[in-house]
Amino acid sequence: MASDPTAVKGDAAPASSQAPPLSPNAKPPELPDELVQAGWSKCWSRRENRPYYFNRFTNQSLWEVPVLGQHDVISDPLGLNAAPAEGGDSNGRKRRISEEQSSNKRPKVEPSTPISPSTPGVKPWTEEKQTPPTPSTPTPAPYRPAVIYWDLDVQTNAVIRERPPASLLPPHPEIELQRAQLVTKLRQHYTELCLQREGIEPPRESFNRWLLERKVIDKGSDPLLPSDCDPAISPSMFREVMNDIPIRLSRIKYKEEARKLLFKYAEAAKKMIDSRNASPESRKVVKWNAEDTMNWLRRDHSASKEDYMDRLEHLRLQCGPHVAAVAKDSVEGICSKIYQLSAEYSRRLRQTHLSLIQAPAADPEPDASARLVYCYPLRLSTPSPTLPRVELHFENDVACLRFKGEMVKVNRGHFSKLELLYRYSCIDDPRFDKFLSRVWCLLKRYQVMFGSGCNEGTGLQGALPVPVFEVLHKHFGVSFECFASPLNSYFKQFCSAFPDIDGFFGSRGPFLSFSPVSGSFEANPPFCEEFMDAMVTHFETLLSSSSEPLSFSVFVPNWREPLTPALSRMESSRFLREQIHVEAYEHEYRSGSQHLCKREDMSYRAVHGSTVLFLQNDAGFSKWPPSPERVSELCAAFKPSRPNPAPQASDPAPKTTPSNHDNHDNSHDDNNNNSSSSSSSPGDKTAVV
Repeated sequence: MASDPTAVKGDAAPASSQAPPLSPNAKPPELPDELVQAGWSKCWSRRENRPYYFNRFTNQSLWEVPVLGQHDVISDPLGLNAAPAEGGDSNGRKRRISEEQSSNKRPKVEPSTPISPSTPGVKPWTEEKQTPPTPSTPTPAPYRPAVIYWDLDVQTNAVIRERPPASLLPPHPEIELQRAQLVTKLRQHYTELCLQREGIEPPRESFNRWLLERKVIDKGSDPLLPSDCDPAISPSMFREVMNDIPIRLSRIKYKEEARKLLFKYAEAAKKMIDSRNASPESRKVVKWNAEDTMNWLRRDHSASKEDYMDRLEHLRLQCGPHVAAVAKDSVEGICSKIYQLSAEYSRRLRQTHLSLIQAPAADPEPDASARLVYCYPLRLSTPSPTLPRVELHFENDVACLRFKGEMVKVNRGHFSKLELLYRYSCIDDPRFDKFLSRVWCLLKRYQVMFGSGCNEGTGLQGALPVPVFEVLHKHFGVSFECFASPLNSYFKQFCSAFPDIDGFFGSRGPFLSFSPVSGSFEANPPFCEEFMDAMVTHFETLLSSSSEPLSFSVFVPNWREPLTPALSRMESSRFLREQIHVEAYEHEYRSGSQHLCKREDMSYRAVHGSTVLFLQNDAGFSKWPPSPERVSELCAAFKPSRPNPAPQASDPAPKTTPSNHDNHDNSHDDNNNNSSSSSSSPGDKTAVV
């Protein structure tokens, strides 16, 4: 018989060094040591007037005595949960049990169910699989999302070496509000510098990709703002701004648009070379080509769209190097100024943060044992202070959280998901006293990272469709996402960008500092070239250093004009076992704004091809081989869930594709069907650096 959810609320005895009482005047008999080590304890339900059994690791409640191993079975590829052998195993190494059962650093949690802010008095609906006994009094029905885009019941097979808590400052709404204001101010500075110095709007999403590229090498303390990077000038930001000089090249549909773009480029190049300190040779070349183009435009009115595009490509080849030479110092100044402001804002935030929590950040404990354990959520070494109140109310199916007039929103289904992730992962807040404050911080952080533009940043949070995850788990043992967030993860174990706040909701920390020994992983990174290149380097290191089964199923854009370094390195890797290509418009992704958008907007077609690569060591290939049958089922799962019209012939990508994937309105990146100029890409979730 399953537990009665209402019987658990507040029925557990208060904290005590002894076991909870079986009745008001009697003590229960002791449970077997095996059950106690597995997290079970015996409690008394005052309402039902009978005992029940509670598991502090899984939050599961049962009326009858639990059977060891029956209620919490998980896969164990390395035998880490097996009982220790007297003489060790065949390799002379004793078996170790998982972190969830043996970590002596985990504080004791009393077997009382945390209070749920969304459905007071009721346990989350997904925790109880069996039919509970009929309650004596009616209770409010828990919220059940109409469609579920996650599976939090999948247990991890990712094995890591035990690690100490991270020396990060705990999140606080006051600090998050200040960070949001400073990041917004920094974005405004970037826009003003591009307009004043170069006369252009900042390239779409370039600030967001700057954050990703900087965090790959950043050694600073702020989770979002770069503050300690070498070099200070970002290659990503420099490249994107330079590609929009003298004007931004957009996707062309019609002949008149091509003619207008050609004229604007010639005019802007001539104006720029006249206003800058250019060499006589550069002035001569640019002026001659610009005037020749304008004369051709005046003479020839019967040219086709292809003629205009060919002429534009020729003009770019002739004038581009000279224009770039005169703009180089100015663009480097923009990059340097933005980085210096970011470092200053970061220092200011940290000083305020330290004074607010009134405690210095603790140094991490040395990792002496380095035991092999199943991966567990990242913990902070600095205790969290008392957090201010955050107001919660619901508007239809949207949860609205407000702090000091600043409101953030999330749909009710994803709010319920955050409750479950928090329940599974958080160990310092058993009564959910800090839950709403931390949810507000999490939503505000991702809102600020996305930016304020229409559909901006959502490509950084795009996710694979649910059928693809189901096939990956079924046939390739995938139970972990390398690039995710609490808002869009499919599994409850994942790596993400912001360990200081995401760790309370299941994050294992940034992927580039995450070193699994064994397991099967899905990797769909944000489509930033520098970040993807760092990801491949990390893959190679992990696969080379482990003899245990290790597998990565990698999803990246099929960028081949030119071929990106990350894709080139993976295709030539000795760990590549299989590679498949999925054509543009023949597959889809989940929206990066899935926690806010309507159900009908949840999926969108990818406007560029995707490449799927399986990188595995020998043991991983032996355990999860990408056989033709499995690969075929994966391709079928990638098919769109609903028909969508094919792209029109009148809307090709421009012939004058630059040598960089982030120009031409980022037509390679554009995965948002609502805006042809979007530079967002269907990268799996946020950057994790």
